[in-house]
Amino acid sequence: MKFFFLNILTITLTIVLSTLSAGAAEQEHFHPKGKLPSTFTVEKQAALRQSMPFDDEQDIAEAKRGFIAAPPYRQIMAEKGHVAWDIGKYDFLLEEGQNFDSIHPSLQRQAILNMNYGLFEVIPGIYQVRGYDLANISFIKSDTGWIVFDPLTAKETAAAALKFINEQLGERPVVAVVYSHSHADHFGGVRGVVDEEDVRSGKVKIIAPVGFMDHAVSENVYAGNAMNRRMFYQYGVLLPASPYGHVDQSIGKGTAAGNLGLIPPNVVIEKDIEEMTVDGVRMIFQNTPGTEAPAEMNTYFPDLKAFWAAENIVGTIHNIYTLRGALVRDALEWSKQINKAIYLFGQEAEVMFASHSWPRWGNERILEVMKGQRDTYANLNNGVLHLANQGVTINQVHNVYEVPKSLQQQWYARSYHGSVQHNSRAVINRYLGYWDGNPTTLIPLSPEDSASLYVEMMGGAKPIIAKGKELFDQGKYRHAQEILNKLVYAEPQNQEAKDLLADVFEQIGYQQESPSVRNSFLAAALELRSGIPSGASPKSSGPDMIRAMTTELWLDFLGVRLDSKKAAGKAFKINLATPDNGEKFVVELSNGTLTNIEGYQADDADLTVTIDREDLVMTMMGAVSFDEQIAAGKATLDGNRQVYEDLKTMLVHFDLGFEIMPGTGAEDLTPEEKPFQQEQPADTSGG
Repeated sequence: MKFFFLNILTITLTIVLSTLSAGAAEQEHFHPKGKLPSTFTVEKQAALRQSMPFDDEQDIAEAKRGFIAAPPYRQIMAEKGHVAWDIGKYDFLLEEGQNFDSIHPSLQRQAILNMNYGLFEVIPGIYQVRGYDLANISFIKSDTGWIVFDPLTAKETAAAALKFINEQLGERPVVAVVYSHSHADHFGGVRGVVDEEDVRSGKVKIIAPVGFMDHAVSENVYAGNAMNRRMFYQYGVLLPASPYGHVDQSIGKGTAAGNLGLIPPNVVIEKDIEEMTVDGVRMIFQNTPGTEAPAEMNTYFPDLKAFWAAENIVGTIHNIYTLRGALVRDALEWSKQINKAIYLFGQEAEVMFASHSWPRWGNERILEVMKGQRDTYANLNNGVLHLANQGVTINQVHNVYEVPKSLQQQWYARSYHGSVQHNSRAVINRYLGYWDGNPTTLIPLSPEDSASLYVEMMGGAKPIIAKGKELFDQGKYRHAQEILNKLVYAEPQNQEAKDLLADVFEQIGYQQESPSVRNSFLAAALELRSGIPSGASPKSSGPDMIRAMTTELWLDFLGVRLDSKKAAGKAFKINLATPDNGEKFVVELSNGTLTNIEGYQADDADLTVTIDREDLVMTMMGAVSFDEQIAAGKATLDGNRQVYEDLKTMLVHFDLGFEIMPGTGAEDLTPEEKPFQQEQPADTSGG
């Protein structure tokens, strides 16, 4: 039985990925207003099946190589009783010979490859459990136990993976954990593989790149609520698994919905290149800041000739700009760090494995993929800037820049997680910002203000809808969205307009190679048709993330939460002291703005607040309100208490259910929170 799933996967990969014949799947759409692929979409998908290199099946062989066993279950339950992980809901992808015209053929191929499920041997001594979460969890056999690389997003999935490998290969303790970088799908499941007391005692090492703790938390706090809302779109959070909905997330199927934790590292790799031996395993770490994450590192195992590429080299070109929101990354630096790895390790490596996708074997193949991805990131940077220096703007470049044709024919250079369109715009944004140089766009009207003008000039809703239908019937979907979007902004309650725009978005979504872009169009279509769904929301990031926040970061976010209008005309200074860790801050309100500075106390403070950091953490997590801390004597106020009372009234909590598309109806998706409770940071899974 253990080979049953592998045989299905192998047969399906061979049949589905090598076939060139079209054939739309006649499955029921999950939404009553949903539409099947149009004739234009069907024809476009058929043309892609003819033009793309489906005869290159090397990835198919690599994806199945080293398979040992798959577990008898397809779901993993969370401790709270819900389903944390369900790869089985994507089994429709494994139907033999099935081409889905509602899925870009290249994306369908990637989605099938990501159906890897079970335990794989990379080489003797290195193993991966794949298909248990968005990322892979890797196990390095040491003298006395396992060294775990990237323990997934959730405690439950990581624990299940550890249990499964121990069942298959024999019980071994975890002696060390390596966090390759500061995104949650690479550390969130750590409590499923180690006990925090063993880390504190030094019995277990947790190794991470320099800056890991800062970036693991801070990257996702300031705009965390907006990022979580935008995840509804990029990750298709509320789309069902369906040929018409969510099919993949490019670097894995999706993220687990279990307990996300964080245990701070007790070993930090500070140098650019640093060697370390842990329980008999020799490792050379290469810090690669400024690539896929602000704190990230590759690892080379010289005795095994094995290169761990973290998330810097996976089975796709990644995000330079991630649609849920993040600082724009540096494509040139990414390319340079890959180049450095080529010359440091690539000349002798015989296997390359990573935190997503599947390994590559043989030095020639490894160098091919490394150099191809190096060149893709470098060309993205250089090619876009080449155009920008000739006057191509941020609003044009996505329609002009093209990846070199030699790279377009390589699966490892396809942009699944990123997209050529949004990555090319990101490069210009990094160097030149959002402005295209036209003064009209420097201080533009808001969409809802400009839309009414356009609608009036076009003669009102009736001719716009008529023209929109005409463009839709001609397959000119991007033209149709241009005018229908104006109408929806001008008349957000016009359901006919919203339904037609949803139809347009749906066809555009079906045609996208990048699941992030696909999900965004399909999620917008869902909300336009039905409003913002109120039954679910992205998973929270867990109490460990709040605990790991610095006091300064918490105070900074209070400044973001402050309603300047409520603070108008008021001013004060507060001294904050946390005696158990010796921190001191001055918090000042002036000009409707809340600022703070660490290491100082003001002689003229209106109020001094004293509370141990350990007690403050409980307030930050919402377990105990600040008022309750005061009543219990764990927090003291010395001075004008009215300052504290006023501050409480000035702080707002952000609700997750704000509108993105007009007329979709804001929903209250956030539970009631205490005044000084820290809102959940965004989930960084997937980068």
